[in-house]
Amino acid sequence: MNNIWFVLAQLLGLVVIILEFKSYQIKEKSKYFFTTGTASIFWTGMFVCIGLATGMDTQLALIVAAAYSAMRNLVFWRVFAIDTPKSKKFGIRFLLVMVVIASAAGIFAIINAANNAPDGMRTQILIIQILGMISALSFVVGQYWPGVHAVRITIVFYAAIVLLTQTPLNIIPITDDYGVVQNFRWNIMGIVIEAAKIISVIVFYARFGFKANEENAPLKFMKR
Repeated sequence: MNNIWFVLAQLLGLVVIILEFKSYQIKEKSKYFFTTGTASIFWTGMFVCIGLATGMDTQLALIVAAAYSAMRNLVFWRVFAIDTPKSKKFGIRFLLVMVVIASAAGIFAIINAANNAPDGMRTQILIIQILGMISALSFVVGQYWPGVHAVRITIVFYAAIVLLTQTPLNIIPITDDYGVVQNFRWNIMGIVIEAAKIISVIVFYARFGFKANEENAPLKFMKR
């Protein structure tokens, strides 16, 4: 049964890769948020399946993070799709709430990592966690920022940090009848998903260049 959940996780991960790649080819904000929000729903399902295969305790934080991403992106999709002064004002407020939540989660992760870090590795782990928090916050703001460039610059930064330090790489131990680990099966979907985002950004600029058109009615932060 565990193998079935593992295979299903890979299939969901493949859908995520396709949608995430597609999302960074889209210039229009509302369509971008709808596509990446849909990808996050499948991403959540992927982690749920991995949890069913390996134990929910190892995947719970990732499930919460993916669900948080889906909710954030789909709310932003409606904000940009409606595109009224009222929706824009709501969008700014919602963004601030998301930044506060992400900051609190990041600080908790940093403290927890520091408390559980092995002797001699605390400084290295703290640096990794702090970089992860900075990249995540910059991406949340970059997604909402007007234009096509901020979200792509910040996703490359964020995905690079995830690839280097926090990729949700899942190792499923295969044991014999006595509980002795014989070998490991690696879930590479986390790595491929983040790599797909970076590759998609490269493809986007190869197609459109750095003078890619901004959407017709970008949100103006400072005027609302």
